[in-house]
Amino acid sequence: MDHVTVKDVMERFGLELSAGAEGIGRHIASSDISRPGLEVAGFFEYYPANRIQLLGKSEISFFSMLPRLDKMERARKLCSPDTPMLVVCHSMRIPPELVAAAEEEQVPLLSSPMTTTKLSNKLSDFLENRLAPMTAVHGVLLDIYGLGVLITGKSGIGKSEVALDLVKRGHRLVADDMVEIRQVAEDTLVGNPPELLRHLLEIRGLGIIDVQMLFGASAIRDFKRITLIIDLELWDPERSYDRLGLEEEKLKILDTELTRLTVPVRPGRNMSSIVEVAAMNHRMKQMGMNAAEQFSERLNDMIGREQDPSY
Repeated sequence: MDHVTVKDVMERFGLELSAGAEGIGRHIASSDISRPGLEVAGFFEYYPANRIQLLGKSEISFFSMLPRLDKMERARKLCSPDTPMLVVCHSMRIPPELVAAAEEEQVPLLSSPMTTTKLSNKLSDFLENRLAPMTAVHGVLLDIYGLGVLITGKSGIGKSEVALDLVKRGHRLVADDMVEIRQVAEDTLVGNPPELLRHLLEIRGLGIIDVQMLFGASAIRDFKRITLIIDLELWDPERSYDRLGLEEEKLKILDTELTRLTVPVRPGRNMSSIVEVAAMNHRMKQMGMNAAEQFSERLNDMIGREQDPSY
């Protein structure tokens, strides 16, 4: 899981700091957003203090109608030690009692010109992505015909060379060498490159190349949902490889199982074409068209007719 601070959110959404500057290093641990309407009205029994607190027109208008002592008391309770930050939307005037409480407790108090609903949605999407469970996998992630294909295999097997050929064919590179994978939703894994490796591809003998500079912006993507894993391995003559495609191997990453194909590498095999066709075939299976199953059915039907003419 990534770490998100108030400063990260400030910079991402262009929020203006009004008080509590010493608290901008606070960590945000929850992707849930709270609108403290009941708390402004005085009910703090179930106050979710560990969430970002958004105050819109309703909360600020009601707060402004309160007696001064009530304002001070509720402002102090809103600015609890566990509260990561408060944001006032619509660029509304912030009550001085709230500014004073935020400054006293060093809880960042920020302002945004966005509407409360719009900012809440944007914050939720941002935090769910950044705070999602994460792991890192050695491999190459590409967008092939709209499918996120993760190519894995031992170092030196030729993953980056396959990726380069596929980029030349018009497909898009997401990450090379190291892929950060996040569980953003149930059965949904999204991969992206580490910032240091963004848009870069390492080719032995050439070194590091910038894919965006060489092939243009259409050759790269910043992230992609992972749908298929293709594992490259050196051809093992002692191993029996799947020749029909009826068996489907699964690999679990975080809490999601993905289809994994093991493709043997040997001289003379065009690995780029094989990976490309594997992606196309996987898409056809998702659409309900499975060539291997159709072949098996036709074969069983033929065998049945030969053994029993009335079949």
